[in-house]
Amino acid sequence: MIKSKSEYLNYLKADQIALGRKEWCWKSSIIDDIWTFERLLRKLEYYTNCKQKTLISKIIYYILVYKFHRMSIKLGFTVPVNVFGPGLSIGHVGTIVVNGSARIGANCRIHACTSIATAAGYSDKAPKIGNNVYIGPGAKIFGDIIIADDIAIGANSVVNSSFMEPGITIAGVPAKKVGNKGSKGLIIRGAETY
Repeated sequence: MIKSKSEYLNYLKADQIALGRKEWCWKSSIIDDIWTFERLLRKLEYYTNCKQKTLISKIIYYILVYKFHRMSIKLGFTVPVNVFGPGLSIGHVGTIVVNGSARIGANCRIHACTSIATAAGYSDKAPKIGNNVYIGPGAKIFGDIIIADDIAIGANSVVNSSFMEPGITIAGVPAKKVGNKGSKGLIIRGAETY
């Protein structure tokens, strides 16, 4: 969670590295929708957590909420603030739905058609996902579960139970351990592991 301007800048840098983006230029702010979305997400997190003390900062906050909402609709993302750690890498445009109660660590690589949701009938029993986790296209992760660090979740997997062993690959319906490689080579680490 971003709690200061220096943390905000660190999150931005980690996201930029994880996405493989070069230094900022005007072309990237016009053409690259995912990088624009992630910058808006981090700025909104910063204003949500740190900057609502003056009238000007409140006005900026509401402008950011509006712009973030519009960009979310355009890209098909439902990603609430204060869920992802630094080094977020969204693979490409497409439906991504994440519950606001979920907690996801640093250096997460997430793909389209992914859902991270609560257990049925609850609004707060959502997954807690570790650092350096790769989430393949179409993965469904739900319930009051824990996913350890350095895990790779295969495409179209349904994960409804905890996996505490770090560095493994899980896949299937329901998901089970299928290998020992984990997320190595599947993500770019933009942030140090916290």
